[in-house]
Amino acid sequence: MDINTMLEKEFKLRKAQVESTVKLIDEGNTIPFIARYRKEVTGGIDDVTLRGLHERLTYLRNLESRKEAVLKTIDDQDKLTSEIITSIDKSQTLQEVEDIYAPFKQKKRTRATIAKEKGLEDLATAILTRSIPYIKVEAEKYIDEEKEVHDEEEALKGASDIIAEVVSDDAQVRKFIRNLALNSGTITSKNTKDEKSVYDMYYDYSELVKTLAPHRVLALNRGEKEDFLRVKLTIEDERALNFIEDRYIDQKNSKNRKILTEAIEDAYKRLIFPSIEREIRNYLTEKGEERAISVFGKNLKSLLMGAPIKEKAVMGFDPAYRTGCKIAVVDKNGKLLDYTTVYPTKPENKVKEAKSILKSMIEKYNIDLIAIGNGTASRESEEFVSDMLREIERNVEYVIVSEAGASVYSASELANEEHPDINVSIRGAISIARRLQDPLAELVKIDPKSIGVGQYQHDLNKKRLEEVLDGVVEDSVNSVGVDVNTASYSLLSHVAGVNKNIAKNIVAYREENGEFKSRSEIKKVKRLGPKVFEQSAGFMRVLDGKNPLDGTGVHPESYSACKELLSKIGYSLDDVKSKNISEIDNRIEEFGLDNLSRELETPSITLKDIISEIKKPGRDPREEGIKPILRKDVLKIEDIQRGMVLNGTVRNVVDFGAFIDIGIKNDGLVHKSKMGKGYVKDPMSVVSVGDVVEVSVLDIDLDKNKVSLSMVD
Repeated sequence: MDINTMLEKEFKLRKAQVESTVKLIDEGNTIPFIARYRKEVTGGIDDVTLRGLHERLTYLRNLESRKEAVLKTIDDQDKLTSEIITSIDKSQTLQEVEDIYAPFKQKKRTRATIAKEKGLEDLATAILTRSIPYIKVEAEKYIDEEKEVHDEEEALKGASDIIAEVVSDDAQVRKFIRNLALNSGTITSKNTKDEKSVYDMYYDYSELVKTLAPHRVLALNRGEKEDFLRVKLTIEDERALNFIEDRYIDQKNSKNRKILTEAIEDAYKRLIFPSIEREIRNYLTEKGEERAISVFGKNLKSLLMGAPIKEKAVMGFDPAYRTGCKIAVVDKNGKLLDYTTVYPTKPENKVKEAKSILKSMIEKYNIDLIAIGNGTASRESEEFVSDMLREIERNVEYVIVSEAGASVYSASELANEEHPDINVSIRGAISIARRLQDPLAELVKIDPKSIGVGQYQHDLNKKRLEEVLDGVVEDSVNSVGVDVNTASYSLLSHVAGVNKNIAKNIVAYREENGEFKSRSEIKKVKRLGPKVFEQSAGFMRVLDGKNPLDGTGVHPESYSACKELLSKIGYSLDDVKSKNISEIDNRIEEFGLDNLSRELETPSITLKDIISEIKKPGRDPREEGIKPILRKDVLKIEDIQRGMVLNGTVRNVVDFGAFIDIGIKNDGLVHKSKMGKGYVKDPMSVVSVGDVVEVSVLDIDLDKNKVSLSMVD
């Protein structure tokens, strides 16, 4: 199997692209570095494709290693044939290899191995390979009191057990039944309890395996785990048995049909079908998990890349009832200025006192925005804030902010390092305020699984979820860039090539020596060697340094080319610093990009990136995104009417639709059937987390506090 050829076909890439990319990966380059600074080598493959290619490359290499190990094991048993070599060589998946290996695998003590110990293997072989006119007479030959074969019935039963295992280990049989299950099998579920639950729709449910949606697979799994459902696979048993019988019964052994048919039925019911059912359920679960992880990753990317709100002092408001609402004020740079606890909600209801305290803080610190967490008591707190803002002259607005994971951050080692003298409960309010100012910088401090923008995340494969989400965080951080003089070590640790220890060393160097004056100074950081610098330098910014290129995404390796380019078209680094290069596009066009590329001996794709960076030095790509909805007044579910048109913020996107914050206590749901006039297969093709959308109210359920929304009209 030629791995590179397979990658070419699967990812629709040219041979040279695959070869160059694999070489870069093998040399230890990170995906963000390859995607951003080796476009001329890869032909401009984007980071998503690169990650997919890397994963597939790893799988195929593991497959090759497993093939070699299996061939060696079978060869060591002196059972390797040219047919086995060919079959393994043609195998495209690990499952196919394991099926071929099954007959040669060291087994636990089974009914078949016990029968073999009793010397009944020759009888089983005879039954399989030739017709036996008087089968009981043949079986009498194997009666052996010492081996506990007391009569011909015991001999035949043991032989049948051996035949059943032979049939069960047949790779072709398993492949046929597996495909039968995948193409025409049905998953059914029945309720195990006569009580209402969130699994009502699955109490008498069936659907073809091939059409079962990933989110329904996970719902069925959870219902089964919580003992509300009994889930089964059903397939065409007769068709499966007929295939096996046609494979094992022919003219040469037709007189043994009765015993062979019984052995085949036993193999199917006792060994093959339960195993295939587990395989299919695992396959569906893996598909469901992969889809859920993909959904989580895309939602997380949208959340991390949410537009920051800069140059605003923010009050973080962490709502609660009995324990009081925690308040934290941070300046425009996220530095904590003040904090307190107020009790405007039940049972205390100290509304007047809370207003007095917060009004004073708003005035003292020139607060522009209040970030209210969306957890317990959020809407009561929103009503209180809205009422308070009507009583002050200053123009202050509020935003509902997801507080998912804030409590995880509050009790973390990092939070303790950042705010050692601040109570754990106050740290959550600090995090809520900073999330509004810079979602990326704050959310990287939290385990991605705790951010809460997925579906069934607590049921998913933890290792796989972490791999994908860590990749999303890494890509997000590197696409934005990091101010090396202000970033926390948690943010720095996601920069390409930088691990947690090096990130801590960067912060330690900064604290000991003051701000970095240039990118080259980063080389002085302990354990940050040439390879790490190469991978990370382009993503770390030194703003307002001596060299204006240090504050851009231009990699140090391209500084020389950048300076030559500027000189060639009549500019200098001072022009970049003063942002006095408005005519750059005209000048580039005048010279011709391809001509400049040849003269500067720099690929045109690299020159394009350099030009893009120096046109907007220090540009934050998130600033071009959708800003969150700022509110001054509160909306209650009782205020909602059918047909009402509202603006809302997308909080979560799942396979069946999107949850929209329209300003009431619970998010409304837009089902995917109401996302467009045509069929919408994937809601993520329509909206992303953080999008502001216009919706109309379809239905209101006051008892369940649920609102159904539409984006169609």
